[in-house]
Amino acid sequence: MLFLQLIADGLVNGCAIGVVAITFTYVYTTTGVFHVAHAGVFTLGGYLAWYLSKEGIPFVLCVALAMVICAAVGAAIEKGIYEKLLKRQATPLVQLIASLGLLAVLQNLVAILFTPNVLQFESIAWRMKVLHFGPIDLTIPQVLTVFTAFAAVYGLIYFSTKTNLGRRIRAVASNRTLAEITRLKPFEVYVYVMAISSALVVLPSVFIGLDQAMQPYSSVLVLLTAVIAVISGGLGSIRGAFSASLVMGIVQNAVLIVVPGRWSIALTFTLFIVFILFRPTGLFATKIRRAS
Repeated sequence: MLFLQLIADGLVNGCAIGVVAITFTYVYTTTGVFHVAHAGVFTLGGYLAWYLSKEGIPFVLCVALAMVICAAVGAAIEKGIYEKLLKRQATPLVQLIASLGLLAVLQNLVAILFTPNVLQFESIAWRMKVLHFGPIDLTIPQVLTVFTAFAAVYGLIYFSTKTNLGRRIRAVASNRTLAEITRLKPFEVYVYVMAISSALVVLPSVFIGLDQAMQPYSSVLVLLTAVIAVISGGLGSIRGAFSASLVMGIVQNAVLIVVPGRWSIALTFTLFIVFILFRPTGLFATKIRRAS
């Protein structure tokens, strides 16, 4: 019974990490920027939804508004920072340092505007309601985490392969120089990618906040785990990043049977190091290559 519950909880955690992973890899493989400030956007999305719900706005509208605002923030980051650095031929290291600085700004801005303390969605009465699936108990936010995660990953895959904009993004990701020659407007594409990724990352932020709590500086560990999932799944593979996230989430919880909770993350990362030594390219072949 306990083992099944741990597996279910791990699946939920893996789904939340998975959305962060697929949106991170979508940005990286298209723009070439190691966008660690994604963790700051993740934090901002949850707090925006919390604030809006506190003001009495219906929950679904809170999430939608938070996604729209974060999409605008992501687009502004790309247009105002990354694009300018790329046009000035900044090195990847300079871009990474800029992203780290932006992460610190976003996290501290959230702490100033709201609070550095732990917050909960106290105005959402149904967040504590438990649903029973045989021997497994899940809260409504946990169930929503799973459903929205699968909707996000398959929606992004469909968008990338079946729509004109999605195919244009894939073309730019494959070869930016050729995309410029063929007038696909890579810098415009980068703005779309940042907006889409920033909007989607709001979903796990909100549902993690609903199920547990929020704190401005806790998103770095979420992003680190997501990046490891991206590498394990194969850079550029949306399915790979999501699948690896599910595996990591389940493993982190399953090992609680044999080790204390404080060691579960360390054990998971150790297994990752061993795995990457034997398969450095990840589980899946690359679907979207890194921007050139």
